[in-house]
Amino acid sequence: QVQLVESGGGLVQPGGSLRLSCAASGFTFSLYAMSWYRQAPGKERELVASITSGVYTTNYADSVKGRFTISRDNAKSTVYLQMNSLKPEDTAMYYCNARRGSGRYWGQGTQVTVSS
Repeated sequence: QVQLVESGGGLVQPGGSLRLSCAASGFTFSLYAMSWYRQAPGKERELVASITSGVYTTNYADSVKGRFTISRDNAKSTVYLQMNSLKPEDTAMYYCNARRGSGRYWGQGTQVTVSS
């Protein structure tokens, strides 16, 4: 069955870095656009970054541009989110998403907490 398993979250001090990973299985990963979303308590889920299949076009929320980098490794069926210069407002549950046409898959999420 389809699985998206996120990892790499944790507690980090402001200014620090984390690298999130999302390992996919059960579908043809290379054909899917992949995204990272996040949801903070009391807020709606928001798109953080996305990367297309094929030409690997990337897109970022304004709040993370220049600090976060999304990448993918089709051979490993894995998408990454490198997060640098983390801020307290980056604290949220981070979710991996796979999308192709009307089909969407979600992971269970990994918690990122930025605090001193």
